[in-house]
Amino acid sequence: MPSDQQKIICEAAEEGMFAGLSAVLVNASLKHPSEPSHTDTLLDVVEEIFKSQQVEVDRIRLSDHPLAPGVYPDMTEHGWAADAWPDLAPRVLGADICILGTPIWLGEKSSLAQAFIEKLYAHSGETNEKGQYRFYGKVGGCVVTGNEDGIKHVAMGVLYSMSHVGYTIPPQADCGWIGEAGPGPSYGDKKDDGTRVGFDNVFTQRNTTFMVFNCLHLAKLLKDAGGLPAIGNVRSEWDDGCKPGWPNPEYRRD
Repeated sequence: MPSDQQKIICEAAEEGMFAGLSAVLVNASLKHPSEPSHTDTLLDVVEEIFKSQQVEVDRIRLSDHPLAPGVYPDMTEHGWAADAWPDLAPRVLGADICILGTPIWLGEKSSLAQAFIEKLYAHSGETNEKGQYRFYGKVGGCVVTGNEDGIKHVAMGVLYSMSHVGYTIPPQADCGWIGEAGPGPSYGDKKDDGTRVGFDNVFTQRNTTFMVFNCLHLAKLLKDAGGLPAIGNVRSEWDDGCKPGWPNPEYRRD
């Protein structure tokens, strides 16, 4: 990293520029929780940068938890014997920033990543204290790993989904590592000389740093502003149906 950029980053940390923000890092690896995850290894870089800026970080590995299929906040109310989401939801809903990490399988995000997005969608009918959708004022980003093509394709689906449920997406909100196309080493694997795959890759490290700080900047702007203004995006203003015509003289801000 250029020395002048490093200096600015260190000064921001010393001034506590991002202190008070919180982030949840969600790993959608399909591996058993007892096995190392390459996605976790790149999320470790994300966590290190967040913590260097005094940001509170929470980590969730989805394979650690039984997520029942479905798009309701608690699927035990819809026939399933167990659903971990009611316990996980407060950790996700309470964070200013949510980073979803996923491997690529068959050119797509993992099935657990899709399940997580469906869990976010389970709250699509809920609103915040302003009457906006629940995730308004929160920031989303994604991390993608693997050794097959598709970082941008996976990020496109993840970030659109997060945006649709209410997350705000900053510029360049994705990063990843795929190495050479086809079977081969994954991010963090040890090479014969003892170095780790991808650790010296400027593209991955740069984009990871950009993604984290863009999420931080946007989250701070939103938090300092008290979220998005509640003008033209309040659900309750439409509860009595749609009145034709725009601008509507009956529309007003109380």
